[in-house]
Amino acid sequence: MALFGLDRGKEAEGIPSDSPLKPPEFKEALRRRAPRAAIIYEAIRMEGEDELKRPNSALFWSGLAAGLSMGFSLVTEAVLHSYLPDVRWRPLISKLGYSVGFLIVILGRQQLFTENTLTPILPVLRKPSLNLLVQALRLWIVVLAANLIGTFIFAWTIGHTAILKPRVRADFRVLGLKDMEGDFLSILLRAVFAGWLIALLKWLLPFAKTSRLWVIIIITYIIGIAGFSHIIAGSVGVFYAVVVGAATWGDYFVRFMLPTLLGNVIGGVSLVAAINHAQVVYEGNKTQDDL
Repeated sequence: MALFGLDRGKEAEGIPSDSPLKPPEFKEALRRRAPRAAIIYEAIRMEGEDELKRPNSALFWSGLAAGLSMGFSLVTEAVLHSYLPDVRWRPLISKLGYSVGFLIVILGRQQLFTENTLTPILPVLRKPSLNLLVQALRLWIVVLAANLIGTFIFAWTIGHTAILKPRVRADFRVLGLKDMEGDFLSILLRAVFAGWLIALLKWLLPFAKTSRLWVIIIITYIIGIAGFSHIIAGSVGVFYAVVVGAATWGDYFVRFMLPTLLGNVIGGVSLVAAINHAQVVYEGNKTQDDL
């Protein structure tokens, strides 16, 4: 009877009868439990709804700030690359600089195009309507344009001033040309992986808490060290190559921008937004069926 009474007391506290934990311990276990995918989904979806309501001016200035900030990824990488010895492991260190721009943008809450392949898309997938689709396209166009303007301003400034040492600017050129290496399909596939990882990064951040810094560094370092193509980070170097005459505008738009932009969108929208949306919707439908 005592055991039966204990079980009923635990159930009154919301604790399963077969749990060996006391109420304070059970509450601690709940606190430490990983959140359900539906909770993460809803947090990002609500953020997406807020973003869709922002005026064009706010989106533009935030996107411009993000484009300028992304320039520091290439600056840091080029500085590290120029001071390290020319050995096989040099990229393992220099690519740590690739994360700097992303840290500034994400922690500073600036608008980055590739993050928006997830955030504003979830509200569209949740309640499809022409109005939401138009709002999402508006956000994409404004943020992408602002990001690219920011990266061009940064690249033009580096290319036409003596802010950085000549050997660092030489590495700028080398890194920019590397982003255009390969044919259309290879760049497209590299961009799919970059878009996939950035959207996954956005998915991980809401409950990363004190680990946010390391999540951003690890994911973006993988993009950098693997040579995946990112439309904003890569545009800084390619724009620099155009500014100094090492590449043409045709190279930028046809060889780099077109496959990279397409791949980033495919990676973010189809591999993260759509799949995670399907996961959460299926889970919700199954729960309703069980009821």
